[in-house]
Amino acid sequence: MYAIIVDGGRQYRVQPGMEVDVDYRDVPTDETITFEKVLAISGDDGMKLGAPTVAGATVTASVLGPKQDKKIYVQKFRRRKHCKSRTGHRQLHTTVRIEEITGA
Repeated sequence: MYAIIVDGGRQYRVQPGMEVDVDYRDVPTDETITFEKVLAISGDDGMKLGAPTVAGATVTASVLGPKQDKKIYVQKFRRRKHCKSRTGHRQLHTTVRIEEITGA
């Protein structure tokens, strides 16, 4: 059984027990998050596709904690003397564990 959910403009294919990094939320550890934008659910009785979402379907997940992504570097350079800069950025994510898929 799996579901396709939307969070933060991205689509995730999730299964129960799976760990997913979603956009950062200021939620304490061991809280639950409910994803209500479910695009499709695949179960024992076949596939349910939404138009655009499956009515009454939800995915619940427990929060494992925040996580920082790897560092990326942004380098700006202009072909003049002393016109260059380099900055780094590390994006925050929230790691969640998928507990239950309902509405199948």
